[in-house]
Amino acid sequence: MTLSALVNLSLGAILIENFVLVRFLGVCPFLGVSKKQDTALGMSLAVIFVMTMASAAAWAVEEFLLEPFEIGRLRTLAFVLIIAALVQLVELFMQKAAPALHKSLGIYLPLITTNCAVLGVALINSNSGTGFIESVLFAFMSGVGFMVALMLFSSIRARLEFSEHPEAFEGFPIALVTAGLLALAFMGFSTVEI
Repeated sequence: MTLSALVNLSLGAILIENFVLVRFLGVCPFLGVSKKQDTALGMSLAVIFVMTMASAAAWAVEEFLLEPFEIGRLRTLAFVLIIAALVQLVELFMQKAAPALHKSLGIYLPLITTNCAVLGVALINSNSGTGFIESVLFAFMSGVGFMVALMLFSSIRARLEFSEHPEAFEGFPIALVTAGLLALAFMGFSTVEI
């Protein structure tokens, strides 16, 4: 694969095919942990790690287990088990290494297991038939795209706390309007040729 193809794949995963703002996958943690930038960063790093490792493991399971034994119909189950195991490892690590962050992420950390963006990356890679390097790069850059979206949204939400808006939009409604406007901005990248 050429360097320009890798750059296209990377920019496409971050901007054009952003899982949160274009594909609308992984919206629960996007809305749930975006109130503070430190929790948003912690969740983003956890999602990047889980997406990348899950994609690598899913590629190996697909290539060496599911395809040779012709049990592709168990793909989703196998991928969910891989993701659940990785999330448990991340949670145990965070509990020991960063207990404050672990506590602030709360229920959203174990919910990475059911985060449809993580499973979506593994399934997209599996369905597209890409090689190992492309699968891992796409997963990593999709995680970076998740991080970009989450950090942008977290910054905007921090600024919204001090801005004036109608009383009916206080709290979560203004966050939803903002998320919609941010999604519209990212959808504009899909019309640009790279």
